[in-house]
Formats: sequence, structure tokens, C-alpha cells
Amino acid sequence: MSHSAGYGGSTSLVTGDAVPLDLRPAGFASRAVAFGIDFLVQFAALVASFLTLALLTKGNLDEALPVAIGLTLTVLTVVGYPVAFETLSRGRSLGKLALGLRVVSADGTPVRFRQSLARALSAIVEFWLSSGVVGLASSLVNRQGRRIGDFLAGTIVIQERTGHRITPVIDMPPPMADWARTAELSRLPADLAAVAYQYLTRYLAFDHQTRYELGIQLATAVSQYVSPPPPPQASPPEYLAAVLAERRRREAERFAQIHGPSAG
Repeated sequence: MSHSAGYGGSTSLVTGDAVPLDLRPAGFASRAVAFGIDFLVQFAALVASFLTLALLTKGNLDEALPVAIGLTLTVLTVVGYPVAFETLSRGRSLGKLALGLRVVSADGTPVRFRQSLARALSAIVEFWLSSGVVGLASSLVNRQGRRIGDFLAGTIVIQERTGHRITPVIDMPPPMADWARTAELSRLPADLAAVAYQYLTRYLAFDHQTRYELGIQLATAVSQYVSPPPPPQASPPEYLAAVLAERRRREAERFAQIHGPSAG
């Protein structure tokens, strides 16, 4: 079955259940514990900030100034903390790091600043103003455990895999080798490559319709970062395999150039 070059169409990388391929949604309990850790960190930071403010401004400033400073500190702690951590650490806050969780875009790509900001602003209502009731309710009514902030931002909290395991190697489809050698792959996001890898390694576990739909979706997304377009006769699995195999070959080549050949 062949598909036209470029694979135009939707770039959403989701299954029929609207769950990103091989992104395991974090369980409610682990998310709750992670939030608890972050809440304690933020609460401690607020207390320390207000105590310091009280000591520094006691009887020395106009009454309105400490209020303004306190409001600024509150915003920086409640909003700035999660936004800064999630943006700089690719979706991890201290609580999520401790529990092995990470926020990603719904298509599996890294979370962006505007998405983290939307989640943090929504959390003011979901957790701080409602004592967590709104966030709890919204997380329980959908199978992915996404709260309102996740839907607004287009994100999902996932449980990252841990531990070491033997991973299959994706081989280069012979008809794609010449095209792959000249392809520009440097813009391909690592997270998107990882999703494509999971699709290929689990290919036989999918039914025919899922193979077809996910293949088209993934090839569409990958083609936005890879040039030139694949040969017209290339199927989505062949295209993805060629991209990943060539990417791995180039990485191995760079590693050998930096570190030299390993001793026999």
C-alpha cells in the first residue's frame, strides 16, 4: 500500500481512545503525591517569603507596599514555580521528578512555555481556590486523568518508563537507503522519534486499521521535520523505519568520531 509523499493531513498522534501512542497516562495516586510535594515546596516558599517580607518591612514602609510585594511573591510562587520548572526541565517539577512523571503535549512532543503557563493559571482555580476539588473532579471523569488545565493547554501527564531493557533495532528498508542518506533529519524532535520507534516495535500488536491510521499520523508528523519528502511508493512504516535507522546510523557515526573505535 503506497501513500503520496509528504503525508498531508492531521498531525495528531493519538489512537482511537485519544491516548498518545505508548505514552502511559500517570495514575491518579502518583499525580496526587507529586502535587502534594509541589504544594509543600510552594507553601514553604510562600511562608519563608512572607516572614522575610515582614521582617524587612516592619514599620518602615507604606502599608500598601507590603501588600503589593506579597501579591507579587504569591504569583511568582503559585504560577512561576510550575512554569519555570516545567519549561526548563522539559515537563518536570520537583514533585513529578520524584514520582517519575512528566508533562508532555498531547501529541507526545515536549511541553512549551505557553502550555505550562495555561496549566499553572488553571491550577489557581483547580487547586488553590477550590482546595483541589475542581482538579480532583476533572481528573476522575476522563480515562487519561487530564485536568481542566491539561485540556486547555493540550497536555497530558505521563508515567515515564524506568530501568534498563534490551531494545530492538530498527533496520533500514533497502529501497529507502539511498533516500535516507541524503535526508535532513536534524530537526526531528527526540520525543517524536521515540513515539515512531514504539509504533514500529509494536507494529504486529496492532490491528490492521490501527496500523494504518497511526502510520499515516506519525508519517505526517515526522515529514514536517524531515526533508526531502519520501519516495512516492514508500509506505508509512517504511518511511518511519528509514528515518529512524538513518538517524541511529548517524548518531553511531558521530559517537565513533568523538570517542574513537572501541577496543576489541
